Amino acid sequence: MKNSSTKLLSILFLLVIFSCSSNEISDVDVSVNDDDTAEVEIDDTDFDPTDWTTDTHSNDAEPNFDEVFEDNTVKRLDFVISENNWQSMLIDMTSLYGTFGTGRGSFSDDDDDPIFVPGQVFYEGTEWYKVGLRFKGNSSLASSWSSGVLKLSFKLDFDEFEDDYPQIKNQRFYGFKKLSLKNNYNDDSLLREKVATDVFRNAGLAASHTAFYTLYVDYGDGPQYFGLYTLVEEVDDTLIETQFTSDEEGNLYKPDGDAASFASGTYDEDEYVKKNNEDEADFTDVNSLLTILHDGSRTSDPETWRANLDAVFDTEVFLKYLAVNTVIQNWDTYGRMTHNYYLYNNPETDKLTWIPWDNNESLQTGNQQGSLPLNFSGLSSSSWPLIGYLYQDDVYKEKYDAYVQEVIDGPFNETTMQELYTNYQSLVEEYATSEVNGFTFLNSSSSFYSAISTLKSHVTSRKNAVESYLD
Repeated sequence: MKNSSTKLLSILFLLVIFSCSSNEISDVDVSVNDDDTAEVEIDDTDFDPTDWTTDTHSNDAEPNFDEVFEDNTVKRLDFVISENNWQSMLIDMTSLYGTFGTGRGSFSDDDDDPIFVPGQVFYEGTEWYKVGLRFKGNSSLASSWSSGVLKLSFKLDFDEFEDDYPQIKNQRFYGFKKLSLKNNYNDDSLLREKVATDVFRNAGLAASHTAFYTLYVDYGDGPQYFGLYTLVEEVDDTLIETQFTSDEEGNLYKPDGDAASFASGTYDEDEYVKKNNEDEADFTDVNSLLTILHDGSRTSDPETWRANLDAVFDTEVFLKYLAVNTVIQNWDTYGRMTHNYYLYNNPETDKLTWIPWDNNESLQTGNQQGSLPLNFSGLSSSSWPLIGYLYQDDVYKEKYDAYVQEVIDGPFNETTMQELYTNYQSLVEEYATSEVNGFTFLNSSSSFYSAISTLKSHVTSRKNAVESYLD
């Protein structure tokens, strides 16, 4: 951790940088605790949540997807964060990622998330009170911060501070407790997160709802336009209860690290990160998947191996996901990276089911050797056995190939996608091209239009690639 003096110098640098933006930050007293951490200010505990209604704020309301995740509009969110709490967020980010705007920057030495602070959220003239707001992301957060762009992603938790503010106990946003507001990092089109998730959902897979929102943040000097964001449904909030039918709740994992590859010898319960049932030390489902996946019957008795694998892992869902993910090209996930997916043990089937997550790097060749080819040439099967071993099996390969055809005929059909890109361009261009310096990743408005053209060319190239692969 940096010492207090270094932190205060960093904040002075931040104030100089931010004063060059279209909305200056006022000089404020910055508080640093004796233990060298940012201090969250809890104040104004005596208030009446006058805007509270059952439909808008109560956890008795069912999630209102039509209101929150409307496809054909761009809605607006406003955050109001006190000056002191805003400065505490910046101090905390400096501790985690180094000085704002200095080259690549540094990553945190630990696994701590940025701090939550209480803030007001306004939508359509209605207020939500003392909502937990924090910055979110991994490499995208560190890179945005170090490049001097304050358009950072946010996580919202509507009852994070209910112990401090009893008036907001079980507060919800139209039935949602948690939401992610993603900044479309490294995406000049600002469409990839939404479009890729649309394709997964249109293919019949469990995936988050998404919608376009503009964000304004008042951290002391009035509303500052932070740009066009994508609002994303959290998997461990409403997705499980609305897209799976059982009233029971199976284990939900967000694997991260070597164990997420399911390569032989990588089993690590700490890396099969549980998002529920944390108090139950039951990892038999992921352990069984790893064991069966590497059983010798895979080569000696494939029929038995498939039967055993099908009993613990929803291979049909995975093969369909794999077809979608490979056709659209999405490199920042399993097959190249050991993160960005969930596994849910569906109580209806007692099988681990794949759920995609974090798609802003999709719809392009990408980094880290690029997106996987349709035939997975060059893939190390032992390193990525969920892909390699299944594709080497004739029965699973035939199913995968059939799904590849379905994807290009249906949810990623060339005509359908060209129309979607045109419609989304018209929908968001006003908000994308009006992003302001210091709060945008665009070099100019022409970068936005060029990125849309690239997406349109991409879908045609993927159609041709599929036709070549299946020929």
